[in-house]
Amino acid sequence: MPFLTLHLAALGVFLVPFHWHFVVLLAVTYLVRMFGVTAGYHRYFSHRSYKLNRFFQFLLAALAQSSGQKSVLWWAAHHRVHHLHADKDPDIHSPGLRGFWWAHVGWVISNDHDKYNPRLIQDFGKFPELRFLDRYHWIPPVLLGAITFVAGGWGAFLWGFVLSTVLLYHATFCINSLAHVWGTRRFATADDSRNNFLLALITLGEGWHNNHHRFMHACRQGILWWEVDFTYYALRLLNSFGVARDLRGVSLPTNEPEVQA
Repeated sequence: MPFLTLHLAALGVFLVPFHWHFVVLLAVTYLVRMFGVTAGYHRYFSHRSYKLNRFFQFLLAALAQSSGQKSVLWWAAHHRVHHLHADKDPDIHSPGLRGFWWAHVGWVISNDHDKYNPRLIQDFGKFPELRFLDRYHWIPPVLLGAITFVAGGWGAFLWGFVLSTVLLYHATFCINSLAHVWGTRRFATADDSRNNFLLALITLGEGWHNNHHRFMHACRQGILWWEVDFTYYALRLLNSFGVARDLRGVSLPTNEPEVQA
């Protein structure tokens, strides 16, 4: 019901007077939180592709959770299962096995996967502040929603939080669904992962999904110069300031077989 309610509330943007600053707010809250999803949920907490100190780790976790995609411990634990069994029966969101709808959103809104195996995420579960965010995963999105409403009223709330969150949901979910059925395959991985330029644009680089399944611990997912990966560019910038450290790279063997399917 909360998921459906949020989607219905997004239609409220047609009921408030239009202003271009709402569009700017939408873009900012989408892009900043998408960075939280890609650099936080995915590349840091799921794959540990770089290092942060404890303070920035907590800030990144809070930013990621402001997207409303539950806790970083829940997200990363389920994602690690996905990589252990990609497109095989234990994979809870394989479109080839369970259909597009279930892979895209069904598994998220069902009650079947509300819990996770804490042993899969012991490396981060040891931090009490992350366990706090796990227990109260709703606090960051509620705070963001309240801030947008107080700062700009219903228009800012509907554009900068509600619609932005819905768009974030579906852009993120497209990697689970579309990135396993639509695109090209550079590497002959044991799954159906694919590279997709359009998905890479709307997810700041996550669309290079076949690359990622070949080098899942690499911080960089866009390998070739034209494979835009804005998350990686931002992490390189944070690295120059000493915030993100030890970015893990891609090491491609010279005899690596490639496919272009």
